[in-house]
Amino acid sequence: MQVLSQMLGRAARVLMRQKRAAADEGASQLSRCLSVFDLTLLGVGSTLGLGVYVLAGAVARTEAGPAVTLSFLVAAIASAFAGLCYAEFAARVPRAGSAYVYSYVTVGEFVAYIIGWNLILEYVIGTASVARGLSSYIDSLAGGAMENATMEVMPMGVSFLSPFPDFFAFGIVMLLTGVLSLGVKESTILNNLFTGLNIVTVLIVIIAGSLKADAGNWRLVPGEGGVPTDPALVGTGGFMPFGVAGVMAGAAKCFYGFVGFDCVATTGEEAKNPQKSIPLAIVVSLVIIFLAYFGISTVITLMCPYYMQDEKAPLPYVFTQVGWPVIKWIVTTGAVFALCTSLLGAMFPLPRILYAMATDGLLFAWLARIHPRSKTPMLATVASGLLAAIMATIFDVNQLIDMMSIGTLLAYTIVAICVLILRYEEPSYAPSVSGRRPRGAADVLLWALGHLGNLSGAKTPSASSARITKWAICVYTLLCVLVCGVVIHCESHVRAGDARGVLPLVVVGALLLLTLFVVARQPPSSAKLSFKVPFVPVLPALSVLVNIYLMLMLDANTWIRFSLWLLIGFLIYFTYSLQHSEEGKHQARLAAAASGALSDFKAPNGPKRHSIGAKDALPAKF
Repeated sequence: MQVLSQMLGRAARVLMRQKRAAADEGASQLSRCLSVFDLTLLGVGSTLGLGVYVLAGAVARTEAGPAVTLSFLVAAIASAFAGLCYAEFAARVPRAGSAYVYSYVTVGEFVAYIIGWNLILEYVIGTASVARGLSSYIDSLAGGAMENATMEVMPMGVSFLSPFPDFFAFGIVMLLTGVLSLGVKESTILNNLFTGLNIVTVLIVIIAGSLKADAGNWRLVPGEGGVPTDPALVGTGGFMPFGVAGVMAGAAKCFYGFVGFDCVATTGEEAKNPQKSIPLAIVVSLVIIFLAYFGISTVITLMCPYYMQDEKAPLPYVFTQVGWPVIKWIVTTGAVFALCTSLLGAMFPLPRILYAMATDGLLFAWLARIHPRSKTPMLATVASGLLAAIMATIFDVNQLIDMMSIGTLLAYTIVAICVLILRYEEPSYAPSVSGRRPRGAADVLLWALGHLGNLSGAKTPSASSARITKWAICVYTLLCVLVCGVVIHCESHVRAGDARGVLPLVVVGALLLLTLFVVARQPPSSAKLSFKVPFVPVLPALSVLVNIYLMLMLDANTWIRFSLWLLIGFLIYFTYSLQHSEEGKHQARLAAAASGALSDFKAPNGPKRHSIGAKDALPAKF
């Protein structure tokens, strides 16, 4: 039993070994050339894509009505929680790799590898789905000529693949892969140009649409003025026809319209002043994205009744309805540029993730090679582009999108947990005051309550307070899963006030708040940072809760596909990464050096000792 315990302990130490945060920012081989302006447009461009041209109309018609504006507000707040956590980590760890590096520094290697592997999935699928969407959008303008021709010549006929191979999507991805390989500054210039055109298009829509706004479309009454009476179509009418539940269901969909801003965090080794520029760019880009979504959703629901919205192309539809075809074609052109921007933004972070993981020895070493002229990870860029291009060719958009969200939400959750952990520990702990060892049940209870509630009023974190924080965060995360499970699976009982739903929710909710109180009572870190998440631990804790809720809302097939992806990742980790980990090699060198120091140790009155083996004992004075 003791041998098994020792083996498990060694395995845990290996899997939880933490990366040393690099103090020297200038050691990066990548080109530091990105300003706050560049980073902000990168975040806006990668996020403000097809969603702004489709999502608002679809959610307004099927979920929230005119209250889609509130759905975007709720989604923006949830995204802001994650964005603030990313911003603090960017100030702490100015390295390429985003959530992968953040979790490596804080939680340990195995969790970091899982996050990095999920980010690869997110960006590959994001790139492939946007490329397929762009191809379909352009093909629709041509009357489906590409699809019809390819279906006639090369039908695939496989149920889990696309009906036909999309070679146009393959070409788009490889073309932008070549652009990204030229250099980060060149690709940033192209991104800035496309994003600028996208923002101009959004402003045209908002300004032109406001001239045709009719406030009566927010006060519709079923059965009056030609409004249908079908509750499934119009709900109860008014501004919030489907109630609060409709607003929250819409927010769950709108949340995915904000996915993509985290690509800014992958530029830690290419930003000019990462500790300040990355947090600022994340916050500013989220504000711009929210204002665009809020403005678009407000305008289209004022221009046209919510139940008449076109789910696939709402903006061209509403401008056709009001008799402005010129604006319709401006919007159509802007959508093409928006999709190109989203594609570039989705492709940009992926080589950086591969580069960061390969540099640490967790992926194959050739992925970390930097081209001497372009100063980019060219092989990683080409490999990731080729993988995304193949997926865009053989998979349909709906098949690709199903798996996109789960990796993102898991990364958001881990980053928020890491922020909580770091805010309650110091690089070097203050010595713990042991005091009298408790005796008896009452004494043990008082001792535990004193430490859990920090009744001594300690101001500096210690090893024991950090340990309490970590355990409390683990318990809080498990309770979040239980709370979300109760809300999702006992929703009808909770709404009806049935004790079968209300009682578990109250009990688990009370335990959740108690656990959060324990975290809040622990002494915080005094580390000085250029940016810190406000209202800790509340905001990171809310981020964890929201992300877990959205993850549990995903269907079973998504979890099955996600599990298969993780299985492939585990095979690579245990067959390659464990043996090639740079952090593992560093710790092995330290152990060898310590062993050498012990072998050279001389006793005060004796000969030089040999290297200490399993049966040797250390001298009493050592």
